[in-house]
Amino acid sequence: MRAVVMERFGGPEVLRVVRVPEPRPGPEELLVDVVRAGVNWTDVHARTNSSWAPVELPHVPGAEVVGRTAEGRRVVGLTLAGGYAERAVVDRRMAWEVPEDIGDDEAMPLPLQGQAAWHLLFTVARIRPGQRVLVPAAAGALGSMAVQLAAEAGARVIALGSTEERRQLALALGAEVAVDSAPEGLAERVRDAAGGPVDVALEMTGGPVLHETIAALAPRGRLVIYGCVGGAPTDLPTRALMDRSVTVSTFWLPHLREAGAALPTSMAALYDAVRRGTLRPMNGGVYPLGEAPAAHRALTARTHLGKLALDPSR
Repeated sequence: MRAVVMERFGGPEVLRVVRVPEPRPGPEELLVDVVRAGVNWTDVHARTNSSWAPVELPHVPGAEVVGRTAEGRRVVGLTLAGGYAERAVVDRRMAWEVPEDIGDDEAMPLPLQGQAAWHLLFTVARIRPGQRVLVPAAAGALGSMAVQLAAEAGARVIALGSTEERRQLALALGAEVAVDSAPEGLAERVRDAAGGPVDVALEMTGGPVLHETIAALAPRGRLVIYGCVGGAPTDLPTRALMDRSVTVSTFWLPHLREAGAALPTSMAALYDAVRRGTLRPMNGGVYPLGEAPAAHRALTARTHLGKLALDPSR
């Protein structure tokens, strides 16, 4: 079969399509003919050898897929790796059947970004109606769904975006206000736009943005950290946190793998929201498998809106 294989770490050019043996599923795994393979920051970290989990070469990136099993079931699922391929293996506990009334591109962002957004807001931050909630990268795959889910729950969403186009999209998705995400002066812009400090802040950049986000929080506010796309992890400023009695939580979706009904519950809620029209997953572009380098360049340059994916049939 065809797959994107990394034989060394480096830039997008290390992503090459070659022929590899078909994966063999174990007794608790599904073999899926891949229709869509999601493109994510975890893949970028694997490619650049900056992932928190060790990556062994050669490596096939790809943490999520939509496809069909040999029995014809259409499923969406999370993988540890191997998604950038014509066929991939998925743990049965991390695979969910896709309802017939939900399309492949609608389903593609749900298992990773959709579930992460849902649990960040409702499991970790425990947002309530009327609270001011700060959502970064509000035009991205996760951020755009977090904006919609929080707004539907009655929160007052303050969205961050790097361009006017991104900020306008966030407003169209339900944000109350949208703010330029540039680090300098971010806390002041957020407080001015929101009419005061925020109650909950999601954060995934690190560095100066993390410090500005903390400064935008109200006393007894809640900070939820779920990534570090800006580079190396940033040490938390204890004094700034204590000055506001800020509660800090971190989140990594795979830790819910063993959490009983947590993931089935969130997937059911996401499917229901898509059906009701209160959640619109954003399709940022579908690339042929051989154009994985171009998809990575688009992701890191942030030139897209919504979810990027690969089509192994092309």
